[in-house]
Amino acid sequence: MPWHAQLHLDYQRRDNRTVLQHRHSGPLRILKSLYPEGDSVCHNVVVHPPGGLVGGDLLDIHLRVGSGAHAMLGTPGATRFYATDTDSATQQVSLQLDEGARLEWLPLEAIAYPGCNARNLLQATLASGAEMMGWDVTALGLALAGQPYTAGCFEQRLELPGRWLEQARLDASDTRLLQSPLGLGGQRCLGTFWLATGTPLTRDRRALLLDAVRGALDCSANGVRAAATCPNDHVLVVRAVAPVVEPLMGLLQRAWAALRPAAWGLAPVEPRIWKV
Repeated sequence: MPWHAQLHLDYQRRDNRTVLQHRHSGPLRILKSLYPEGDSVCHNVVVHPPGGLVGGDLLDIHLRVGSGAHAMLGTPGATRFYATDTDSATQQVSLQLDEGARLEWLPLEAIAYPGCNARNLLQATLASGAEMMGWDVTALGLALAGQPYTAGCFEQRLELPGRWLEQARLDASDTRLLQSPLGLGGQRCLGTFWLATGTPLTRDRRALLLDAVRGALDCSANGVRAAATCPNDHVLVVRAVAPVVEPLMGLLQRAWAALRPAAWGLAPVEPRIWKV
């Protein structure tokens, strides 16, 4: 029987402290709030105890960050979309940032197992003065385990309504997309990291932030290819591809560590889960 799990997170700023109220149904949980950099930034870990999704499963996450609050969220492990002969498995994430809110959405990768039928969806809306950093990383198959992505379909959609939209249908049979230099060029891991703002970025700030993040994109080793751009005055985007996940994730972490102080004047205090 498919599992449908929901998680509702509501961050609010109270007496200079970001606090979380949450509720859940099904196998989706939030771990204890941590404050390694003081009361203003609340760190949390989202846990899906089964660890993976099969046909018909749904993970549904709704997150709101209230005015002036700042939340950082990660996951303890990859989201695994297993092979299925039935309905698609879906993860959908809805993020809402009120005026002046900040959010850092930093999950580990999604793994598309051979034979999967999967959908991974994220939508974020930002009010005036709100800003967020986030990333999405996908691994097609398990190269090191000898399980290449030879069958299956993985659909992905990242959206800031009216500002930015990226979507893809990564079908294992679409060799033109997977192998062409105009597509993935034979790489099987892809990542997108973004800074999004509710208020337009000035030209000077865009230049400053691009310089900061490009300085962190050392692609000289491990086959990683990456670049950064601002497609409009509300979004800075880093795109990267690699043969395996680990060097790609490491590059995005370095980009985050460079952009956090440049954009917000905050030290790059890493989530504890990165050190486990």
